[in-house]
Parts: sequence; structure tokens; C-alpha cells
Amino acid sequence: MSEYDNEPIRGLPGLLPPGETILWQGSPDWRVLARTAFHTGAVAGYFGVLAVVALVGGSVIGLGMTLAAGLIGMALLHLIAFGTAKTTVYTITNRRIVLRFGMAIPKCINLPLPMIGSLDLRARTRGTGDLLMHLTGKQRLGYIALWPHAQAWHFNEPRPMFRAIPDIAKVGMIAARATRAAQGDGTVTPPVAITPVVTMPTNTAVAA
Repeated sequence: MSEYDNEPIRGLPGLLPPGETILWQGSPDWRVLARTAFHTGAVAGYFGVLAVVALVGGSVIGLGMTLAAGLIGMALLHLIAFGTAKTTVYTITNRRIVLRFGMAIPKCINLPLPMIGSLDLRARTRGTGDLLMHLTGKQRLGYIALWPHAQAWHFNEPRPMFRAIPDIAKVGMIAARATRAAQGDGTVTPPVAITPVVTMPTNTAVAA
């Protein structure tokens, strides 16, 4: 039995109030999450450099220890990424965006759609990507409380994000339409082509 077994609706802290409907739910791709949030590529490169240095120096023991440490480190990072993805559920409703996550300490963050100022879509490999949210108003979220579901290095004004989401173009369209609809009349259509970073402002009305 896990801490999430008592959820009335998967990924949500309670039952939906009247008039609220779920538009989309999903979780990160743990392999993409490992590369982008836990930087397994950079870690592998670091241990690779150490292994080359040990090899050039003629230290067989040092080479063996470096390779062993690298394999253990990579295994741990992939395990953490898998656990993070397994315990994370992102939800978009017609009223809010919800992030439920946390392996050791479960957390559930509700973001009412009216407080979403803009959505930035960051495309990655094989249709995956990230959805970054810029919040308006005075309320701010803690970077540590959000990590790894926050844009890196934005400590003063943390930006919550959906990480490593499959079919990110579709998810971005759903989020943009829901946010625009919650803030007024009109919808936002998806971009024709996904570039590394695509901004979809919610204060721009585009005919459907």
C-alpha cells in the first residue's frame, strides 16, 4: 500500500467539485526525465573523463574504481528518475493545473487557471517536451518545494513545469485552450511547428 492509494481520483487531492472536468492527465517519461532533470548524460561524461585520466596515468585500480563508481551513480540516478516519474501525475482540468509528486514526502500543488500568465513549450526528442508556466499575482511557490518540477535556476520566481511529457504539442494545446477559456472568451491554437522554445501567451485570442 502506498501513500497514494487513498486518492479519491488519481493525481488529485479530492473529488472534483461540480462543473469541473479532467481534460488531460499524464506522467513524465522516466528516460527523458533522467537525461533532462538528473543530467545523466553529463554525469556519464564526467566519469568518462575520469576513466580516461586514470587510463592515461596507468592506474588500473583507479580505472576500475572510476568505472564502478560511474555505473553505481548512473544506476542510482536512473532509479530516482524512475521513482519520480512513477509518483508524479500532472493534471489539467477546465479550472486548474495540478502537480502531484513526491517519493518520500507527497505533495499536491493546485494552480488555478486564472493565475497562469503564459505557457512556454520546450520540445525535446521523439515528441516529448516540457510545459513551463509563468504565474501572475503576488503568490509565489518555493523552488525547493517544486523541484524537479520547476525551471532550473529560477530561484527568485520559480516557474512550475510539466517535465518530459510525451506528445507535448497536444498537451500544450490543451493547457493553452483551457487557460484562455478560463480567463475569457476565445481559444489559443497550437503552433504549426514546434521549435526548441515556443511561447503560447494566454492573453492572445486566436480564432479556432
